[in-house]
Amino acid sequence: MAAVFFGFMWLTPRNEAVTEPEREQESAAAAQAVAAVDSLSATEKEWLVKNIIEHGETVVLPDSTHASRLSDGVIDLVAVGDSVRGTVTVDGQTLSWADICRADLKKMTVKQQQKAVETVRKASLSMGRYGKFSRFLSGSDTQTVLENDVLKLNLSSKSGSITRAELKKYDTEYTPDESKTRKEKVVIFEGATNSFDFQLPLPQGVSTSELYFTSSMPNDSTVLMTLPLGDDAYWGLEYTLPRGDSYVVRLRVVQKNLAGVIESNNRNLGVNWHQDLMRQEKGKMFEERNSALYYKYAGGSVENLSESKNETEERKAKIRWIGFKNQFFSTVLIADRPFNTADFQSDVIKNKPYFLKSFSTQAVVNDYDWNAEVPAQFSLFIGPNLYPLLSSLDHKTVADEDLNLTKLIPLGWSIFRWINTGVIIPIFSFLGSFISNYGIIILIMTIFIKLVLFPLTYKSYKSQAKMRILAPDIKAINEKYPGNENAMIRQQKTMALYSKAGASPMSGCLPMLLQMPILFAMFSFFPSAIELRGESFLWAKDLSAPDAIISWSGNIPLVTEYFGNHISLFCLLMTVTNIIYTRVNMQNSPGQMPGMKWMMYLMPVFFMIFFNNYAAGLSYYYFLSLLITIAQTYAFRFIIKEEDVRRTMAENAKKPKKKSGLMARLEEMQRQQQQMMKEQAKRNGRR
Repeated sequence: MAAVFFGFMWLTPRNEAVTEPEREQESAAAAQAVAAVDSLSATEKEWLVKNIIEHGETVVLPDSTHASRLSDGVIDLVAVGDSVRGTVTVDGQTLSWADICRADLKKMTVKQQQKAVETVRKASLSMGRYGKFSRFLSGSDTQTVLENDVLKLNLSSKSGSITRAELKKYDTEYTPDESKTRKEKVVIFEGATNSFDFQLPLPQGVSTSELYFTSSMPNDSTVLMTLPLGDDAYWGLEYTLPRGDSYVVRLRVVQKNLAGVIESNNRNLGVNWHQDLMRQEKGKMFEERNSALYYKYAGGSVENLSESKNETEERKAKIRWIGFKNQFFSTVLIADRPFNTADFQSDVIKNKPYFLKSFSTQAVVNDYDWNAEVPAQFSLFIGPNLYPLLSSLDHKTVADEDLNLTKLIPLGWSIFRWINTGVIIPIFSFLGSFISNYGIIILIMTIFIKLVLFPLTYKSYKSQAKMRILAPDIKAINEKYPGNENAMIRQQKTMALYSKAGASPMSGCLPMLLQMPILFAMFSFFPSAIELRGESFLWAKDLSAPDAIISWSGNIPLVTEYFGNHISLFCLLMTVTNIIYTRVNMQNSPGQMPGMKWMMYLMPVFFMIFFNNYAAGLSYYYFLSLLITIAQTYAFRFIIKEEDVRRTMAENAKKPKKKSGLMARLEEMQRQQQQMMKEQAKRNGRR
């Protein structure tokens, strides 16, 4: 009895007296909780019902009632009449929308209730802006691979775009980690370095970069990214990569039954494209110099932004294609129906060794048709700047226009480009079809060019022989008529001697000038020839890059900028050979001024500073060309006998000479000038 009594006393009085403050605290906490719960306003509830009915998916309820449904994995709401019912999942717990609206805190916490209401509020706002596309604002990002023999692409369901492009037949020559011995494949872009999206022509504007697509593969060459909008309607992007060795991806905007689903008067399809250009080559200077944003006017010329500075352009004209070009690789977007306007921006990326430049484009294709099954089509080239390849695509992609994709390869001005495209590249490609060593190919091509130029070289040397024979006579004239006052007489006597002997100082220079276009053409060709990329020969590991035999770290002002931080062996050999050639050439051309001799010897040194950073293949070619020229010079000395030249000159001297119109005018000018000098001398004597 005592135990029962004390137990009763312990429980009853203490519970009434001691817990009274706690009850007050609990009441205050409950009041605060009720105040903290969230709820939709009357206007927000009306908009929620309206948005679900207008943009939700039509469903039939078990009682055969037609309703509209919003379902995105978290929210599952159905609008019937002016009411909404369904569930919202918060922190893994599925809550009734009715319980959420009346804030039933026995079934959820305050935070869960707040989070549920805010989730539905955001979903309603998104539906108001994105319409039927709002349900695709959330989802899971999955990757789909599309590849052939030469190209491997990764496509993301988030944005429905290509997020990685790998060239399977090319290795990168640049890596930040020099300790790596195994080369990796060239990756044109990946991840955040490239973004590509369409601005859907809706009243509020919707970017595909914000949407999650459903990925499928109708066949092993096609990936279809779709946004199923219900009622057998969808909008999507279809990527087709043909089998084999194709570098062109066919991109089609596809849609079905959208005219009855989408209400929009907007007829402009926007295209936004951004890419941070990744380094691929060892030589950064040339890679920067040959990287730029290119574009082509529809039916017009190819233009590009500056390679060396930041630049922005707005083009309110029809643009056929836009290209983000590296030294040896490019990504080109070609529109079947030209862009109506395009804005371009190119920025040089500094302090990021793995990147070169940042390119951005905002373009517009108008006359978008919501009734068409394929309202827009594009071709996307992702591949090497190989001249035969780009040339073959010029008419295959757009049949009614020459795309001039080969302009992505810098081959020099018009005449030099013509020599490269009409002579050098065909020979180079022909030899490369059955000879695998490009060092041997350059040797054969150099010999071929020298054989073609042989008549000009022979004529130049023969003229030099005449000038060498006439050197004593010219010296005698100079000694007989010294001083500036006799300059005109010396010139007259010298010209008369040339005319009598059938010689001309220009006859030796003209053949050399005719050879200059080929030298300049080769100067443009070798740094742009992707065939040389990664090809080794002798000590050169890469004929498209400098063949450094000595390197040093650190930055020496001006020296590093122009000369580099290395010494190229082929460039050094070219310099030594050039000095020898200068020596031999000066022996064949006597009578030069002493100052000019030093200048002639300094020129090879200047060339070394200039060419040290150039491709090893270019220095190798010039080295071979100079070497063959020296050999020809010594061979001509045995072939062309001075006695024969003297005999020919003597015979020419006996023949009557008819003065040309130019020679007559020159002599008349000299006579008038000499007369003026005499009269001036007389006036000075009288004074």
